[in-house]
Amino acid sequence: MLLSGSINLLASTGCTSSIYLTLLKTMSCYWISIKFPKLNFISNLCWLGVIFSNSLLFLNLALRWYFSGYFPLSNLYESLLFLDWCLLFTLVFTEIKTGTKLLGALLVPITLLIITFASLILPNVMQESSPLVPALQSNWLMMHVSMMIFSYATLILGSLLSLLLLALTRFSKEPQNFALGKVQLIENLDLWSYRTIGLGFPFLTIGIIAGGVWANEAWGSYWSWDPKETWALITWLVFASYLHARLTKSWQGEKPAMIAALGFVVVWICYLGVNFLGKGLHTYGQIL
Repeated sequence: MLLSGSINLLASTGCTSSIYLTLLKTMSCYWISIKFPKLNFISNLCWLGVIFSNSLLFLNLALRWYFSGYFPLSNLYESLLFLDWCLLFTLVFTEIKTGTKLLGALLVPITLLIITFASLILPNVMQESSPLVPALQSNWLMMHVSMMIFSYATLILGSLLSLLLLALTRFSKEPQNFALGKVQLIENLDLWSYRTIGLGFPFLTIGIIAGGVWANEAWGSYWSWDPKETWALITWLVFASYLHARLTKSWQGEKPAMIAALGFVVVWICYLGVNFLGKGLHTYGQIL
């Protein structure tokens, strides 16, 4: 029992400290690589930093799973760690696909803020593994929560790309004044954002459906208009509107990017804001 508690403490403190330091150095490497793209060894350090941070997050979650006996998504701290892992995991594949360090320069600072909030802002009692409350003692825990958080990760990344597109296009009102390279970058950002959001939306849909089935099993109702449920629906509608505009209206560039930018805000309200302000059935991670 003492050994279990010691390793659990190590997973909660030692790993997160290492992750924090690694992400801080990796963020610096990404910014340097953007400024000096020909420094290949800096680019390699970026890659190593992401892989190492992701491995540490995986180790942390795996240890918590082993010693608690359930998938570690029962409180806000664990979900923040899992969100960080999903963001970095998504970053690995998008960088392989796109071959650019721009995505990491945007995303790694966010993962650093998340791990800082989880390890320094949340009280210690919320960082400890604890027995599941009765409503969470279900096989739906892994299905519903993992799908929702992975969808948040992909939607956050896609929305970030749209925000960057908007920032670049606002530098000049005349697209023809852009250098050819910048025009190509904007077109790529538009495509990458569309594909990433297109990946995250089905996961969000599956997560909401799984949550409804679980809610009926636990509380006897598929939908209760709980604050978390309401904001999940709003998130779904925003990104459904984005995809609808892309697929049926053939929108490209700034117009769908503005919808995705709104989605970036809505995702964070749904995931984190409700835990601060909302009171309802989904308040296991509430800190206020």
